Amino acid sequence: MKMTTRFPILPLKFISAACTAAMLIVAATALFAQPMLGTENGEWRYLGGNIGHTRYSPLDQINRTNFGELEPAWIWRTDNFGPNPDYFSRSTPIYVDGVLYTVATPRRQVIAMDPATGETLWTFREPQTVRHQRSPRQAYGKGVAYAEVDGRGVIYITSPGFFLWALDAKTGQPLENWGTSFPVGGYPETGVIDLIPRLVGDWGPWQDYVVAGGEYDADYGIPRELGMVTASAPPIVVNGVVVVLVGHQPSYGQTRIENVPGDIMGFDAASGEFLWKFHAIPRPGEVGHETWQNDAWRFSGDISTWAPASADPELGLVYMVTNASTVQAYAGHRPGDNLFGGSLLALDVQTGERRWHFQIHRSDQWNYDLPTPPMLMDLTVDGQVIPAVVQNTKQGLVFAFNRETGEPIWPIEDRPVIQTEVPGNYTAATQPYPTWPEPVDRIVTDGITEEFIIDYTPELKEQAMTILNGFRIGGLYVPALPNTYQGEYVNNVGCQGGGNVISHPPVADPSTGMMYNSHHRTCSAPGFMRPTNGVDRDNPNYPEPGDGGATPNSTPTTGVTVAAWLPGGGGGLPTIDGLSVYKRMNNQLTAYQMNDGEKVWSLPVGETPDEIKNHPLLQGIDVPNSGGTGWSIQMVMGDILVQTRALSEGMAQMEPDAPLTLNARDKMTGEVLGSVELPAPGQYGMMTYMHRGKQYIVVQVGSSRTDYPGALVAYALP
Repeated sequence: MKMTTRFPILPLKFISAACTAAMLIVAATALFAQPMLGTENGEWRYLGGNIGHTRYSPLDQINRTNFGELEPAWIWRTDNFGPNPDYFSRSTPIYVDGVLYTVATPRRQVIAMDPATGETLWTFREPQTVRHQRSPRQAYGKGVAYAEVDGRGVIYITSPGFFLWALDAKTGQPLENWGTSFPVGGYPETGVIDLIPRLVGDWGPWQDYVVAGGEYDADYGIPRELGMVTASAPPIVVNGVVVVLVGHQPSYGQTRIENVPGDIMGFDAASGEFLWKFHAIPRPGEVGHETWQNDAWRFSGDISTWAPASADPELGLVYMVTNASTVQAYAGHRPGDNLFGGSLLALDVQTGERRWHFQIHRSDQWNYDLPTPPMLMDLTVDGQVIPAVVQNTKQGLVFAFNRETGEPIWPIEDRPVIQTEVPGNYTAATQPYPTWPEPVDRIVTDGITEEFIIDYTPELKEQAMTILNGFRIGGLYVPALPNTYQGEYVNNVGCQGGGNVISHPPVADPSTGMMYNSHHRTCSAPGFMRPTNGVDRDNPNYPEPGDGGATPNSTPTTGVTVAAWLPGGGGGLPTIDGLSVYKRMNNQLTAYQMNDGEKVWSLPVGETPDEIKNHPLLQGIDVPNSGGTGWSIQMVMGDILVQTRALSEGMAQMEPDAPLTLNARDKMTGEVLGSVELPAPGQYGMMTYMHRGKQYIVVQVGSSRTDYPGALVAYALP
């Protein structure tokens, strides 16, 4: 297979199923027993519904026949829970033993609510610290964890300041005789663990800092020259162990090569006792150490596990995904594949030992982190029942493994990729591509081949071909060129089919084997890299509230050594009077039958934007619907797929271009069966529960563009 090409280009080898109005109705090939632990008895015990994070519930009081009759039962708003309005609402509540629990605002305040009325029962807020103010992921709290300890319900949360809390589920009070005391005013003597000492205690740069006379300031946290650490996802509790996930300042925002490694830690759920730590960057003698050349393991950091985790309690395994190391745009200082960056990890929950792993992105320099949790479901493949874990990437690839052994369910091939031309940089020679299932969008495998060129008129196609003929066309792994480049190409061009899946995670139906993915096609020519000569614009500022609320929009530079090369601007893919040279696919929703890996249907969500539909060059042309703005958000519930739209990308929020609705769709065809109005765009996920014989659906909403602060909206039948 060729790494690069010019036009004309042959079509890709995979042939997609036609996407027509008369969509193929595919019956499930197998029905399984109860879904994984979490949604029994009408509950929703985990962020993703069940511990396998499928966002599936068997509840069917609300169904295809009555969905359109839903009415708002209550609305819970975050207006009064922070110093200023926060328009983000990314925490999915859990429902356990008759109570709803969630977090809100950048303070990640824990809330207990009455499920029937939305009334606040109790709240808990961590005392303020400087390290919380410095946290780069304040508004990314996705929820809480729950476990029963000696018959007592306990809520666990990891805060932006990087503390682990254990709270009594009935009162919200910190748990007695749990954790360790913290030497800062306002903190209780029990119920909390300062995670920083455990994280850095065996880390070489920290030990050097202490030997040199450095002292730990518990209020401030880690010195800026060593790095910065926080948390995004809640912990997960499995078989009596609280597994803590680490988040960082996104490494694409960093310019210096040093940072704190994102080691994963386990604590006893009953006592808070420290149990184990897994080194995300392997030390000497550990698996993967050889993938860090230039002794980069000594100073490199990040490798965050900022997406939520899933687990299989019977196997005793916890599954999580990671991102890249610092700095993300350049790897000359860290040559090698850099395990366990860009990986799916399966760890023994009792010991923290690696059972298996698969590296999905080697030496990531593209911000190709894995932002969605692994999904666990049992599949029947060629007549054999396989305990599976399915990992979707935000580029649009679908990986499937036996979750016990780590063996791929379908073959994965290594493909040669374009190599870097930035002096001193490193790129892996090959990258893994699943041979099956096919990607959500086949453009991700080889980039803009002829079938994807805009061809609504012969003139448009000719212009697009002329533009692209000057570019080197690649797949996913297109490296940035140096600003000194004087070769035969204008630039490199690559494509993604998954988009940013933070706000719209894939979901699955374990009872049928169906999986549903939201995606969005984007192709681009990366900006050029520039030599730094060791000079960098230092940013020492703490995060400050942004326009959309209290989300940080400024993050301090960490580390001391400036990378040799950093992004220097330029690049970009020309348009034809504002029209992209490739066929657009905006908001899309695709369904797979994972028992055989076949794509069942794929359809646009919303309508082609007016600026495209009414473009002068397309007048009188019947342009296929490319979908509307934003992203599709899903949940599987009984006999329907519940769906709405998110209108946010990071901190950016979009103006609604159509009525905001919550929809019931047919699981096998995608057809809309019924809709009800929403007061604001969706934000992240959704959930359902049964309380005192009545089923509720809770949607997270909010928008700075419509001046609607982050909120939870509950729907029920009259």
